[in-house]
Amino acid sequence: MSDLNKPNSDDYSDHDFWLKVKQFAKKAGREVIDNALCLYYAAQGPDTPKWAKTVIFGALAYFIAPLDAIPDLTPFVGFTDDLGALAAALAMVSVYVDDDVEQQAAEKSSAWFD
Repeated sequence: MSDLNKPNSDDYSDHDFWLKVKQFAKKAGREVIDNALCLYYAAQGPDTPKWAKTVIFGALAYFIAPLDAIPDLTPFVGFTDDLGALAAALAMVSVYVDDDVEQQAAEKSSAWFD
């Protein structure tokens, strides 16, 4: 993907995030969704600084982008690039993923997978 087509934090929207999660939760797998949800809830935290929210929304924008490095419709490998982007962002902002964030993500994830 060229730099002109790369999603950034300005390309993120709550509506598109929840639409993507609802449509692809089972296909993407629990690890992808868990990471996305942890990032989403960490971004909602009042103590999460702007720089961390920018990282989070950039990763979530990539997750919801219609054009990926590996198309999401490709069986088994379609969400590999999404997982990499989400995991990298999660590593960068992990200090803002507290027990409350993990609990919220686990509860939402359980609704789809358990």
